[in-house]
Amino acid sequence: MKSTCMKWSALPVLVLMAGTVVLAEDLGAQEPDEAQSGSSATAATPAAEPTPAAKPKPTVARRKENQQDRIAQGVKSGQLTAGETSKLETKEAALNRETKADRAAHGGKLTAAEKKQINGQQNQLSKQIGKDKHNASTQHYANNKVDQRRENQQDRVAQGIKSGQMTAGEAAKAEKQQKGINRQVAADRKANGGTLTASEKKQVNHEQNAASKNIYHSKHNLKTQPQEQPKPN
Repeated sequence: MKSTCMKWSALPVLVLMAGTVVLAEDLGAQEPDEAQSGSSATAATPAAEPTPAAKPKPTVARRKENQQDRIAQGVKSGQLTAGETSKLETKEAALNRETKADRAAHGGKLTAAEKKQINGQQNQLSKQIGKDKHNASTQHYANNKVDQRRENQQDRVAQGIKSGQMTAGEAAKAEKQQKGINRQVAADRKANGGTLTASEKKQVNHEQNAASKNIYHSKHNLKTQPQEQPKPN
């Protein structure tokens, strides 16, 4: 009888010990989640990410190439009219001549003051390109032989600018010629209720033949707009 009482009196102690073990296991199982959530005082601190290296500023040669690429895209998309392109390329050609003269005067290099001045001029040109590409003036052609040929000429000029086969000066002349043809076509159509007479079409076609020859000559002569990796200034 005495042993039976001892047996039953030890039972609550065993139950209490078992509950303590289970509670300890539950607490231990919660530690990984606490560390991930950051609530633990011993949570690992994530490694700091490396600071990305600052991008080098584009060189004078690289900026010139970027500007030409933007103009070529504007010509191709119709965002730049022939007149707008002619003015932009005229400015680019003048800037190229200035840069060439500065380099020649200093053994092929530019001084810090010259770099600053050219960069300022390129900033102005960049703003003008953006303005011209987003204004209301666009170059769109209808689905007829005259307009399709004008579009084809513009595509050839855009490709010549993009590839460097045409210098800024050559592109300016080609666009000035297209501007003149566009004005003539617009005036002829206005005078004839929106259409062109047979003789007017013949005249426009003759002028486009001349423009086509000029574009071809510009793209296959010895003058090019260098597109190689720019050398250090």
